[in-house]
Order: sequence, then C-alpha cells, then structure tokens
Amino acid sequence: FNVAPQLLANLTAKGLVNPSPVQDQSIPVALTGKDVIGIASTGTGKTAAFLIPLINKLVADNNHKILVLTPTRELALQVETEFMAFTKGMKLFSVACVGGAPIMRQIKELELGVHAVIGTPGRVKDLVERGKINLAMFDSVVLDEADRMLDMGFIDDMRSILSKMPKTKQSFFFSATFSKEIKALCSDFMNDPVTVSIKTRDTASSVAQDVVRASTDAEKLEALHEILLRPTATKVLIFREMKRHTDKLASELISRGFQALALHGDMHNRERERAVKSLTTGRVQVVIATDVAARGIDIPDISLVINYDIPNNYETYIHRIGRTGRADKKGTALTFIPA
Repeated sequence: FNVAPQLLANLTAKGLVNPSPVQDQSIPVALTGKDVIGIASTGTGKTAAFLIPLINKLVADNNHKILVLTPTRELALQVETEFMAFTKGMKLFSVACVGGAPIMRQIKELELGVHAVIGTPGRVKDLVERGKINLAMFDSVVLDEADRMLDMGFIDDMRSILSKMPKTKQSFFFSATFSKEIKALCSDFMNDPVTVSIKTRDTASSVAQDVVRASTDAEKLEALHEILLRPTATKVLIFREMKRHTDKLASELISRGFQALALHGDMHNRERERAVKSLTTGRVQVVIATDVAARGIDIPDISLVINYDIPNNYETYIHRIGRTGRADKKGTALTFIPA
C-alpha cells in the first residue's frame, strides 16, 4: 500500500507485512477517502483495516481528528494500544474515553489535545454533553463492532453522536453481521459507501467445534476438571451467562488447584485489565467471563473456548468461539449440553 514510510516501518516492526483479506480489500478503498462498510468474521484484522488509512491521513495533515466507537472498554483500550504502536515516533496522540476509568484524567488528555478519541458510546456522549469533545471538529468516524453496540442498547447514543458530526466526513462501519438496523444507520450517516465483505462462513475454519454432554452441575464440573487437565488446555476462556456464576466457577476452580480469574461488567476497570493481561501472559490458565468479553478482546493463542452455559443466540455463539483460532492459529470450542 502507498502509505507513509514511518507508518510502514511501524507496521513492519509489529510483523504486519502481508495484509489479511479484509485489509487487502478495504485499505485501498479507504486511502482514496471513500466510506467503507466492512463485513468480516471476528479475528480477521479489522482494527488495522481502519487504523492504517486513518493514520496515513493524519500523517499527511495532523489537523484531522478521528473518533472510534467500540462496544466495550476492553476493545477501546485494545484499539488505542494498536493506534499507539502504529504511530510510534509520529507525535500523534490519542485518548481512550471509557466508563469505569477516571473521567477527569480523560478530560485532561482532551484539553491537552489529541488526534484520536477512542471510546464507548456512553462515555463519549457524556464528554460531548460536558463540552469536552466538539464533534464538529472530527472528520473521520469508525463504528467498530457496530452490531454489538446495537445489541448493548447503544443505538440512541450512536445516532446522537453521529448527528453532531460534520456531513462531510469519512466513515467506517465494521461488523461481523449486517442487520437491518446497521443498514439504516449506514444509509442515514454514510456517503456512497463501498461494501467490503469477505465472510465465506460465520465461523472460522480454524476452530474445531464439539459438544460435551453433562446433565447435572456436578457432572459439568467434573467434565470441566478433566478438560482443563489436558496438555492442550493452556489458555482457556470459559463463558457463563451470569456475573455471579463466573465468580462462583472461578472460586471452584481455584479450590481445585487451577489458576483462574473471573471477568465481568461489575468488576473495576483495573481488575478487568488484570484478568485479560493475566491470561495473555500465561499467569493464569483460565478466565471465566460473561459476554462482555465475547467481543473485541484479542488475547493471542487462546487454545480453548468453553461455552459452560449455552449461549442464548447464534450470534453470541459465533462471537464467543471467535476468541480462538484467530489469524492463522488453530483453536477448539466446546459447548456443554445436557446429556
């Protein structure tokens, strides 16, 4: 791609040399300034697909301002980490505006001046209402995991934010699915977008899927114990429906000698970051999470995803198992069902 030399050097330093299919198709379009709708399965490299052209635009003219909206704190922080890696040595600044983190620190960063605001719709809307973010100054916007933001009830916040932005702007809507609500948003707020779709199937072929039959709670726990003793169960993400159930299962596994942590929405930001980092670095073997972790969290080399509770819909299942088998890696997904 015809991108700035420093950006190219930073991408190479991160090992990003050959683009993924979604990057290959969307980046050339985005570099021309066109709006992009990206439909791609999770774990396909969507973050770089929008960051690379937007950073390239900032290198050419750092008066541009970028807004990236994500459904969860974890995804916002992850996108900001990528932004900082891609812009190393460029004097381009960002701030993550997320709930659960000190708002005054975010306000201070905004007052110092940033090129990119990366945040969740609720916190961004709050900062707009406080007069700390002037959306009229932003000429690029990204809705990352747009379908998940709809699922989480952010539709009004998203519409409110988009309506305060300039009519002439570059927009990116990235999503694993393309519902009628997303189509309506796109038609209302995008200018002649180019749709890039590389979804050949909903689940990655790199994820082996199977079921575990167990009827009672005791049987499920014993089956889980046996699974976690397997040599291949090195980094395991277990999904439960209820917050209190994640804590309970984490305690149970710890009592059985496993290194485990819970991850859910009632935890402080620092605790959630600790859980993600601990699984990333291998300090724990298992994280038990609610679906707050099903989107956006990109922990390298998760070997196994377990649906301890059956997900309540197909989309949730797809996004849960998408935490493993990412990029070129192989993964396994197991779902517990009654015997």
